[in-house]
Formats: sequence, C-alpha cells, structure tokens
Amino acid sequence: MKNHSCVCTIVPPHIIDALAQCGDPELREIGRRSGELDRQHRQQRLQAALAAPGAAADHPDRTIFDASHRTNLPGNRIRREQDPPTADPADNEAYDGLGATFTFYYEVFQRRSVDNAGLPLDASVHYGRNYLNAFWNGQQMVFGDGDGRTLQNFTGCLDVIAHELTHGVTQYSGGLDYQGQSGALNESISDVFGSLTKQYALRQTAEEADWLIGAGVLARGINGVALRSMKAPGTAYNDPLFGKDPQPAVMDDYVDTKLDSGGVHINSGIPNHAFYIVADALGGYAWEQAGHIWYQTLVSGTLPSDADFATFARATIEAAHSLYGAGAEEDAVRKAWGQVGVNSNG
Repeated sequence: MKNHSCVCTIVPPHIIDALAQCGDPELREIGRRSGELDRQHRQQRLQAALAAPGAAADHPDRTIFDASHRTNLPGNRIRREQDPPTADPADNEAYDGLGATFTFYYEVFQRRSVDNAGLPLDASVHYGRNYLNAFWNGQQMVFGDGDGRTLQNFTGCLDVIAHELTHGVTQYSGGLDYQGQSGALNESISDVFGSLTKQYALRQTAEEADWLIGAGVLARGINGVALRSMKAPGTAYNDPLFGKDPQPAVMDDYVDTKLDSGGVHINSGIPNHAFYIVADALGGYAWEQAGHIWYQTLVSGTLPSDADFATFARATIEAAHSLYGAGAEEDAVRKAWGQVGVNSNG
C-alpha cells in the first residue's frame, strides 16, 4: 500500500506564524517553538511507515502515554484499555475521545479503527512545553497543552481528536496528496468526520449542530469561536493576535498560495461548505446520508490521490447515485458543489 502519511496538525500554520511574529515576547517565543516543532514533524512524517494492524474487533484498543512536556514519543505509558481513569484530565479526555471516535466509525460505517483492521489507538499527552497544536503522525495522536493564553485544551475537543484520527482513515484508504486541492480535501474530510463524530456523540441534527471545528480550543480573551466554521467559512475568528479567519466559502475566493502546502488549511473551507450545504438540505442526522456519501467516496478505491475539487465533486455525486439512486440525495450534492462554484460536469 502506498503511504500518503502527511503533516496533519489541527491548528493551521498561519495562526502559529502570526503568534511567532506578534509583539508579545513570551507569545512570540511560544509561537516560534511550536512552528519549529511543526516543521520538524513535516519532515519526519514524509518517511513514516504504515503501522501494523491489530486484531479486528468491535471495541477500541487504547493506550495513553505522558510525554511529560518533552518531545520524545510516545512517553511513559499511563493508561491502557479498561484501566480506570487517572487523576489527570488530559489522560481521560484523550482516552474518551479516542473511544468516541472509534464508536462513531464502528457504529455508523462498521469500520474497525482507522485502518479498518483493529489498529491500536495510541496517544501522547503533554507534548512539549506550551506546544500550540495536536497532530496525527501517521501512527499515533499527539497533544500539546497550548499556552493557556491563546490556545488550550486540545484533548477536551472531540472534533479535534476525530479530525486527527480521520487523517489516519484517509491514510489507510489510499490517501490524498497533502498539496493544493487534494491536500485541502484531505483537511476537509477530517473536518467533516470530526464534526460528524461530535454530532453523533451529542445526537444532534444538522440543524442543531454548530458546525465548528475546535470550539473550546481558543483561550478566553481571543476574539473568536473556533478554529474553523463549516457553516460560515471565514467567520471563526478575528483577533489582533491571530488575524482574521482567511477561509473562503466559494471558488471565487480561492486562495492561491505556496504557504501551508498550497493553503490546505485555508481552501478546505470550500469543500467544507459544500458538505454543510448538503447536510442542511437533506436535514436530519448528517451522518446518515451526507456522511455515508462522503465516506463511500473516500473508501471506494477509485479516488485518485491527486484529486482536485472537481474530481472529488463528481465522485460524491456518483456515490450519492450509487447509494440512493437518482433523487434528493444526488440532487443535493450536485447543487451544493454548484453553490460553492465547483464545476462537477465533465
């Protein structure tokens, strides 16, 4: 199997870079150190190997490690499957978040862990000092603590955990190159299933859901509600330290940049918004129809690793037709891509 493991941090580089250039010396140093660690991760994970699968099962196999504010992984093992909770909230939040993500994929899609073959779910908490991110490194989850002034509590956000584990699902489903539009699709798919995991845990309908990614990650005093909004890309934050959320909702506002592997965290707003429009149009629980269409597209084995938005759009329309026939579902998908300006014809 070709490995498409990639850099998969939840916080986009433009936020880290903004902090590394801010006027506050302490925050500037925290941003600089976090950015340097992220760059190291990008280089290392280009060579990451696919981990060996575990025994396929209907329950997760979780192990939580404590990195003790160092950067050597995985750290000290502190909790294994079926162990009682510890005194550290981060341990327990990571453990519960891994379990909730496994449950979502198993109960909704009959998928057994990220590789569909029972891969053990490992996570390290307390990575680095004031590290402003969480990531999937091709083999495990890693959580920083944030600095408490700008970003915080990555383990406490289920959609963050599910977002990162979904990078593993994409990795084991054939992968999407982490560059340009295919990279933006990689990020968007993680946002889609991160949000759906949270909605499933809360039993929220599409109308009831907040469609935010990372609500709870922004520290008190930051002017914003989350890292991203699928319902309204470009509105998640507007803060002197972070700048304004740069995500576009439509192709007319597509950001052409060489930064962040071609703007993968920015332009993901366009397919994110398309999914939201589909879910809103179909109503009810978004994982039941819209989610199945996107999941079928991802795991079909026919999606090229360099797929652009138009290729993915056509694939979702085909998946909708395959699953539900010619009807409301296919029509909703086709209209949504048109609404965000992606040409699904041809």
